Amino acid sequence: MINDVSSAYAAWDAAFSKGDAKAISAFYADDAIFLPTTHDVIKGPAGVEKFFSGLFAMGVTGHELTLIEAHGDGNILFGAAKWSANGKDANGKDQPWGGVATHIFERQGDGSLRIKLHTFN
Repeated sequence: MINDVSSAYAAWDAAFSKGDAKAISAFYADDAIFLPTTHDVIKGPAGVEKFFSGLFAMGVTGHELTLIEAHGDGNILFGAAKWSANGKDANGKDQPWGGVATHIFERQGDGSLRIKLHTFN
């Protein structure tokens, strides 16, 4: 279980490192809810793709998820992680970003995990 969540985090970070918002959105279930720090309620992969496209346009790079803990019953798993990224301040100057994130995953028929709920601060 912990290995599954760690692997999902590594794959998510790899997509982020490529600046590929479409690849990131593929990690989310069709009915996913994404709750970013903007306080928006974003639903589904298309909304996730739009959000991350905006981050990439701002020059955000170097995202990393570090697992704190993972639990679940095999079909529904949750992970808590520390996250970090290289962002920009209001003047466009490089600035480290970071916080904590929570993810709820649902195992798919092929064994892969899709994110049902993602929130971070």
